[in-house]
Amino acid sequence: MREKVLKGLVAATAAAALVVPSVAQAAPPAASTAANTEQLVVPKINWGSCGAEPGLKPFQCATVEVPTDYDHPRGPTTTIALTRLPASDPAHRIGTLFTNPGGPGGPGVDFVQQVGQYAYTPQVRAQFDILGFDPRGVGKSDPATCFRTEAEEQAVLNTQPAFPYTRAEERAYTAWSVKVGLTCAATSGDKLAHMSTANVARDMDLLRQSVGDDKLSYVGYSYGTYLGATYAKLFPTKIRALVLDGTLNPPWYSGSDGDRRPVGVRFRQGDGAAAAFAQFKAECKKAGPDKCSLARLGDPSTVVENLFERLKTSPAVVTLPDGSTTTVTYQIAVAVGFENMYDPAGWSALADMYSQIAVRGKSKAMRLKAPAALVEWSKHKEEYSSLAQGMQPCIETPPTGRPLAYPAYADAADQAAPHFGRLRAWLGQPCEFVPIRDTDAFKGPWPNKVKEPVLVIGTRYDPATPYEATRPYSDLYPDARMLTIEGYGHTTLFKSTCADARITEYLTQLKAPADGSTCQQDRKPFDPGSAAKKLTQEVVVH
Repeated sequence: MREKVLKGLVAATAAAALVVPSVAQAAPPAASTAANTEQLVVPKINWGSCGAEPGLKPFQCATVEVPTDYDHPRGPTTTIALTRLPASDPAHRIGTLFTNPGGPGGPGVDFVQQVGQYAYTPQVRAQFDILGFDPRGVGKSDPATCFRTEAEEQAVLNTQPAFPYTRAEERAYTAWSVKVGLTCAATSGDKLAHMSTANVARDMDLLRQSVGDDKLSYVGYSYGTYLGATYAKLFPTKIRALVLDGTLNPPWYSGSDGDRRPVGVRFRQGDGAAAAFAQFKAECKKAGPDKCSLARLGDPSTVVENLFERLKTSPAVVTLPDGSTTTVTYQIAVAVGFENMYDPAGWSALADMYSQIAVRGKSKAMRLKAPAALVEWSKHKEEYSSLAQGMQPCIETPPTGRPLAYPAYADAADQAAPHFGRLRAWLGQPCEFVPIRDTDAFKGPWPNKVKEPVLVIGTRYDPATPYEATRPYSDLYPDARMLTIEGYGHTTLFKSTCADARITEYLTQLKAPADGSTCQQDRKPFDPGSAAKKLTQEVVVH
């Protein structure tokens, strides 16, 4: 019955495909092999002010035009927005440090302007201009959109739970995925058709030439490691230094290993999140009731599992600081848990949220003061996030070809990684309904010919880019130095002075640590001070 209803749903919306731009219907040519950007016109960067806001005074901003399609370099162009934080010691400047904060679809301009002054050591700041750019189709770079206004798009985003749980919710979620996939293709098909990571890598190489660097110095986080791997394939002789932090294994992302499960399953994010969440509960138990509020209620694992089970049928109503209320469903409890696995500094607040709801939220009518973790979640949900800008996987990775099988995929993922497997399994369903592919995307093989040592970093309990990807990713490079961070969370940013020192030595002196080196994090979960307000960035692979 479920299959029949979903098939009817898809059939009812199939006519919408007629409005997709003709680029999506064209016979796909062979994938582009054009990797040589040396023969192209290098854009001139005219750096200027970033605006009147006081916090932007240290930065410079600019836009440049690059070819929309590198197979037709003299054809139409697309705009790339960029910012830089100039080196504080120009006399000893080495060059420009390019960065990518992940995503896919993370805006690099905001990343550098928000954390560029703090994310790197004084020595790196002294000797490099720190550069961030919004990848094509993202942020200020001629953005792809799915709807006419932010309000319209936000309304569509707000209609969906973090993931469906009941069969009725699965049917509604599939209908939503059909609408989103086809609408994004119809609205921004011309942009989506050229948004592959390979084209972003080509843009980055043009920018490298624009800033006058013979070779690239680069730090990529999360999806940014996939961009790094793609650049390494296309421009292996143009690399000075690569720091690849929180690795996304290219065969998993690209599907070049033949895995045709949903993209959210292929990434192993459910597995990574479940492993990190198990550590959250274990560390809470170890910290005890004085440091972790969940431990006051009994074994944290038992308390959380009982809470999740109750929320499936009896959501809790929580009052937010502005007086409004929000309903904490099972899906929200899991999604907030996933988000807080990114940094152990948020684990105390997460434990407080779960324990408060567990103790006082047994009635739907009960009003609770919002725990800090939920307040942060609510702020995040209110931020505008373009659906189209997160659709890069849709146009460069293979769909399952079985959009109606997502309930079965989610059930299997939930068995392998309770709660979080289901959360991430539904991630790519809208991609099933995007009839556009960027034929210039690079899809493997992934072993490269980079001669220089590269620094590859993995955190032992990373929820978004699981540690198990780190060694396979390293093996793609002839001389990769793998550094393990013994700890928790996604990427090393603001977590390990030891890792900062290794990164600094590598970037400034080209001295990479020995392969197999390790670093500790500065604070353990639930230690006093670890819940202090943190500087972080959105690097989740959507």
